[in-house]
Amino acid sequence: MGKLFELRDPVHGFITLNEWERDIVNHPAFQRLRRIKQLAWTDMVYPGASHSRFEHSLGVMHIATRLFDSVKGRQETLLEELGYENLGRQRQLVRLAALLHDIGHAPFSHAAEDLFPIDSRTGKHFTHEQFSAAIVEEILRDVIDDHPYNRKNYSIATKDLTSFFRDEPAKEALVLRDLVSGQMDADRMDYMLRDSLH
Repeated sequence: MGKLFELRDPVHGFITLNEWERDIVNHPAFQRLRRIKQLAWTDMVYPGASHSRFEHSLGVMHIATRLFDSVKGRQETLLEELGYENLGRQRQLVRLAALLHDIGHAPFSHAAEDLFPIDSRTGKHFTHEQFSAAIVEEILRDVIDDHPYNRKNYSIATKDLTSFFRDEPAKEALVLRDLVSGQMDADRMDYMLRDSLH
């Protein structure tokens, strides 16, 4: 299904991207993650801890894919009973949600979240997940909704992805979201491995 590209990661080895994922990674909104440190100011004490949200996001996509493939291999019937009919589409949706889960981070990562604007509806600061959803909906819409690879193979809409970042996910994201952001998810698995290495 199209051309594949590989990136070399110090934690997982080679991470494979399809042409659609490559175009998302090459987008300026995603490239800015190269300049956002995963551990904010930790490199002031541990100089090797200068890894970025960019490489972490690629690692989360890689692990989420492995988790999805493992669940599918062991529980394909259960997934179908839960209403997940097109498992190829679901796999791609999980990959993209994992890839984009941190795209809303600001400089200094979590350390700067107290500076985010206040949500007038809740009286609390906006979260990086809310910013991730907004970036996907507003800035990445063209590279997601209108990408030829997507239109030909999956018909994934930005709202399908942003459901992974919302407090009330769509049915499609309800179970699969735990692979990306749950109690023992791809996000935690990658940052535990990556942070301990660096």
